Amino acid sequence: MSLEMDTSSSSQLTKDRNQGIKFRKSPKLYENRFGIGVLVVLLFAITLGLGIGIPLSKRSSGDGSGTTGPQTALQRAQTLLSNNPLIDGHNDLPWQYRQYAKNKVYTVDLSQDTRLQWNESVPMTDNVFPRIPAQTDIPRLRQGKLAAVFWAVFVSCGSTQKDAVRQGFDQVDVIHKYVEKYPTTFDLVTTAAGIENSFANGKIASLIGLEGGHMIGSTLGLLRMYYQLGCRYMTLTHSCDTPWAGNYKTDLADPPVTKGLSEFGKIVVKEMNRLGMIIDLSHTGIDTQKDALMTTQAPVIFSHSSAYTLCNHYRNVNDEILNMTRVNGGLVMVNFYTGYINCFPSNQTTPTLSQVVDHIEYIKDYIGIDYVGIGADYDGVDLLPVGVEDVSTYPKVFEELIKRGWSDADLIKLAGGNFLRVFKENERIRDTLANDSPFEDIIDQSQIPFLNCTTSF
Repeated sequence: MSLEMDTSSSSQLTKDRNQGIKFRKSPKLYENRFGIGVLVVLLFAITLGLGIGIPLSKRSSGDGSGTTGPQTALQRAQTLLSNNPLIDGHNDLPWQYRQYAKNKVYTVDLSQDTRLQWNESVPMTDNVFPRIPAQTDIPRLRQGKLAAVFWAVFVSCGSTQKDAVRQGFDQVDVIHKYVEKYPTTFDLVTTAAGIENSFANGKIASLIGLEGGHMIGSTLGLLRMYYQLGCRYMTLTHSCDTPWAGNYKTDLADPPVTKGLSEFGKIVVKEMNRLGMIIDLSHTGIDTQKDALMTTQAPVIFSHSSAYTLCNHYRNVNDEILNMTRVNGGLVMVNFYTGYINCFPSNQTTPTLSQVVDHIEYIKDYIGIDYVGIGADYDGVDLLPVGVEDVSTYPKVFEELIKRGWSDADLIKLAGGNFLRVFKENERIRDTLANDSPFEDIIDQSQIPFLNCTTSF
């Protein structure tokens, strides 16, 4: 926040007081140079004393931020996010359009508060999840200082081996439509440089993430087509297996089911490296995570996961995988969902923002500041801790971190610097592989279930 110094009152006060000073009419004083010097010093001291009386809140903070006065922690957070890009790895707004508006983008006005719009215009049913969160719209995105966001392309696991591919392309189209609808707000972006350019131009960089390998139909050609349409990461699985990768629920079986990447799954990872498409390991099982981390040449992300040690949900990242992610140079983008933040051993009666920050700090302290980011999962969840209820609240997270003693340099890395590093490294690896031919491997057809629903080679 910029506070301009108002010096008019102090200047007038100085002027009035100077006019009120009376001197004895002593010829010696006026004629003596030494006496004149004393007079000048006295006048300077009086003026300086009045200057000292200017309130501190009107003075330059001297931190180079262009602001004046000592800032509150929240003001400092807002200033920092105004000057450095904040990137969220996962937002499910497209899914809200699908389940509540049948993908009719023009029925909801994102330039207005969506909470009343969703609830007034869309009938409620008993079999949908989540309940119209309405956590995202343009005014609140601006209030939250968001610079870039990955809009998630998600379709349910029930569409696997049915129409997941078609539904996936529909959701890509939804994102393209609402980005085009608000050209003064959004830019469709496919590169790290594009994020930086959008930020410089005051727009919100809109990127596309494919949330689930079931949408590529186990074919590399479709993976490439999604990339051509702008998808810059793919989550290898959602909460269901693909024929070539295991999801986190395999870890819940007793005994756990061993299912990592098949040979075809490893080819998927290699082709993503060749394309420059970031590998996202949220939702995947531990064996899949290990196989992917040992196969990839490029840094991976967990686009919306938190720390397992603080909340023992299998959607979170355990310490062993955190260490492997550090070695890989990857990134864990912390999810704000109550179910991944507030569980044993850290469960509280009322989940709060402080617990979200605990997860951020745990990852920072365990593997380093370079490997943590933010992937809040707004509009993909219906339960959020107090203080982080929607996209307007990002500055509150940074306010809490400032209160805990974080430096500006570390806050900038968390906000978006770490993700930009990962994105640029994926682009660099892509460029080194530019002369490699596309992979043309075909999955073993015996691995595909429901062959009566598909056409085999």
